[in-house]
Amino acid sequence: MHSENQPISNIAFTSTVKAIQQRNGSRQAYARMESGSGWSSNITDEIKSFIEAQTSIFLATNNADGQPYIQHRGGPEGFLQVLDEHTIGFADFAGNRQYITQGNLSDNQKAFIFLIDYRQQQRIKLWGEARMIEDDPALLASLTPTGYKARAERVFLFSVKAWDANCHQHIPMRFDAADVHEALKERDQRIKMLELEIHRLKNI
Repeated sequence: MHSENQPISNIAFTSTVKAIQQRNGSRQAYARMESGSGWSSNITDEIKSFIEAQTSIFLATNNADGQPYIQHRGGPEGFLQVLDEHTIGFADFAGNRQYITQGNLSDNQKAFIFLIDYRQQQRIKLWGEARMIEDDPALLASLTPTGYKARAERVFLFSVKAWDANCHQHIPMRFDAADVHEALKERDQRIKMLELEIHRLKNI
């Protein structure tokens, strides 16, 4: 567990991980990162903007036996809200009613959120603890996106203990359908304007 005398990255870089880094030649570089401005536990304004722009996230939990589980969560831009410099919240919408994540968090509050933006080729990893809140209608209402056609059932709160922004290596560049539609719309409008101009010039 992180303490004031230990780097925040220890939440991921256990002694076993560090030994493997040492064996493979990357430990020195990560040690320099740990003594500098590497990982953080505070959500900065820049990271806040990135988080709240996402429409799709991956949420990892473990059950009491350590069995991992990854679940996708999605919604309109802004469905993820940074409530303070250590807390992310969102409305949990009705799904397939398996309740694996909720069950895991009942036994083990440690959780992990993985964010990836294919357009910007950027990813952010967040370690922390999470809990579900089912008895706060005011908070649920405040986190439910306006006009989104989904039934919000409960609140998900994630307490950030550490985050790290990875490099863009190996991230393919992809675009959302809405972005592609808007680009094609602008192209078609430009083509129409050029066709009108060509028609005008032919009739001069």
